[in-house]
Amino acid sequence: MEVVIISGLSGSGKNTALKALEEAGFFVMDNLVPVLWDQMYEQALSHGIQKYAFTVDARMWAFLDQLDQQLQEFLQRSGARVLFLEASEDVLLQRYNLTRRKHPLGERSLLMDFYREKEMLASLREAADLVVDTTELSEKQLARKVEQIFSIHSKFTLRLFSFGFKHGVPRDADLVLDVRGLPNPFYDTQLRPLTGLDDGVKNYVFTPETHTYYQTLVHFLKSTLNLAEKAGRRAYTVAVGCTGGRHRSVAITEALMHDLETYNPQLKDHRDIQKGEY
Repeated sequence: MEVVIISGLSGSGKNTALKALEEAGFFVMDNLVPVLWDQMYEQALSHGIQKYAFTVDARMWAFLDQLDQQLQEFLQRSGARVLFLEASEDVLLQRYNLTRRKHPLGERSLLMDFYREKEMLASLREAADLVVDTTELSEKQLARKVEQIFSIHSKFTLRLFSFGFKHGVPRDADLVLDVRGLPNPFYDTQLRPLTGLDDGVKNYVFTPETHTYYQTLVHFLKSTLNLAEKAGRRAYTVAVGCTGGRHRSVAITEALMHDLETYNPQLKDHRDIQKGEY
């Protein structure tokens, strides 16, 4: 089992690191008190959880009186790795001023709270497998750094599905494509009972003019997906719609599954394929 403890100074990016691990498939918990570490470890084993991560920081100050002993015992038992995040005082102050949050220790000045926090978490920093200074890192850069540290190779995933506009426009798509301008097999009585999965329907839809349009569509989608991946997205959902969701949208979606294979496409559904088209 892979166990990761994330700790560090308030404002150093612990939530960003935890989210990066969650997106990579880790079961995550925010601020798990030390007295529950062993119980969580046992529960993870019994439930078949292969990897999980949790944060430990100054917000649980009331439960850190025996941290040194609890940490060493847990590390020996679980083999957990510790990632400790920190940043310069100037940057931490700037981040707090931007968010206007109150420091979890919040009894004195921010600088005094930082000093007390460092003392409180000293054993975690000493036990850390890696200490990362996030002073010069953006949230996206920190997320990628965490992926590198834990050898996470999360693939970008393109999710595709077809639908019919007359049955409602999907609300869970990042991009909706309208292919109602393409030739409609509904008006061919022999093709009407078929779907976009059948060769006859595909041949009807993909006229020479459609092929030209389709190549433009593929080029547009590749540019869009490249930008989404560059922006840090790990998944992107594209919905392809025709009138009823039975013929044209299905044929186009199936073609995109093949021509966008480098984006790890997954077919979510042909939502309305059994509902007919007019």
